[in-house]
Amino acid sequence: MRVTQSMLNNNMLRNISQSYSSMDKYMDQLSTGKKINRPSDDPVVAMKGVNYRSELTKVEQFERNISEVHNWMDNSDESLNESNQALQSVRELLVQASNDTYEENQRDNIAEEVSELRDHLEDLANTKVNNKYIFNGTNTLGKRVEDGNVDETNNSAVNIEVMDGVTLQANVNPENVFSQDLFDDLQEIEDALRNPDTRGDDLDEFIDVVDGHSQNLVNERADLGARMNRVEMIEDRLGQQKVSTNKLLSDNEDADIEEVIMNLKMQESVHRASLSAGSRIIQPSLIDFLR
Repeated sequence: MRVTQSMLNNNMLRNISQSYSSMDKYMDQLSTGKKINRPSDDPVVAMKGVNYRSELTKVEQFERNISEVHNWMDNSDESLNESNQALQSVRELLVQASNDTYEENQRDNIAEEVSELRDHLEDLANTKVNNKYIFNGTNTLGKRVEDGNVDETNNSAVNIEVMDGVTLQANVNPENVFSQDLFDDLQEIEDALRNPDTRGDDLDEFIDVVDGHSQNLVNERADLGARMNRVEMIEDRLGQQKVSTNKLLSDNEDADIEEVIMNLKMQESVHRASLSAGSRIIQPSLIDFLR
């Protein structure tokens, strides 16, 4: 095959164009810090990047779910703590009122305190977080208690997914803490205190009733505490998973800047050599001689 001047020129121009393309690639890597800037640069790296980002998105969603669970549990724990304190106050008032030396008006004052504590427990039962009632099962738009009447139609667990295939109950069982029996018993205690015929021995019986409700609160709070510990462990695991996935994503896509600079310098040298060689390959034309 006869090699012509035109063939030499075309080959030289094609090689110089490829040299420009290589320098452009390294310049992109240097300016963006990434190995690839479009899927066509390396389909394998691009596909791995999609998978890693998908995994990160899932982890970040689970972290948001964990925050929601924390919100439910922390507010539930605080409300249960306040509720138990209120019941302990009722118990102390009963112990005081069971003394037969108390006069009728003094017991009326105690009954008024019990009434206020009952209203306070109703407020706690209707605790609202982010426009959701947290003590009414999955019916988060409805109050648990209204005018002393408890909505016991929904005691379902509120389950939130915190990892792949792992869900945790975010709420407590409202039936065990804010039942109709609780508010009925408190009303009965108030009525007994206002009744002048009530004796101290009659009030002693209510102490055991209050202790029973208090124990229900303690048991439910203990169960909540166990779940709170598990949430913290899952949160730590998600944090580790996020760190490892970010590292894999970085290893997959981030360019080694030192290596990129070295390759760019080498390509610049190759390009200069190509231009120098090309200037020797292109022969003078007839017009050059006529100048």
